[in-house]
Amino acid sequence: MTEMSRTKYLLGFDPGRDKCGLALALGQEVVRHEVVASDRAIACVQEWYAAYPFEAVIMGNQTTSRQWQHQLQAALAVPVISVNERNSTLEARDRYWQLFPPQGWQRLIPKGLRVPPRPLDDIVAIVLLERYCGYPLLLSKRQ
Repeated sequence: MTEMSRTKYLLGFDPGRDKCGLALALGQEVVRHEVVASDRAIACVQEWYAAYPFEAVIMGNQTTSRQWQHQLQAALAVPVISVNERNSTLEARDRYWQLFPPQGWQRLIPKGLRVPPRPLDDIVAIVLLERYCGYPLLLSKRQ
């Protein structure tokens, strides 16, 4: 990745049948992330593009990825880049607890037994962005 692209927006997209994860990064910072219903994903991506013109979509290469790649390319005039999605959900589970450390009594639960309290598709999108960029991303305080 070039130095110039580190100052531009990138969209991470975790495709799915029922829901999709979206994450928007600017440099080393995630400025927005959300889980959306699959039937709203393209409209949401277009809304985000209007507000934050990203230079590329970084997408996982497994679940329904070909179908989503065609839809994204038809809806946007930006490249759609596939990255290896293998084990990204497991990685997202660990990443969730790094981004949102357990509080109170939940800190006492062993790490392997903790279950995140919400879907992780947006965190998977962050993981895909991190795999593409080659460095960890931080959550923006501006969210």
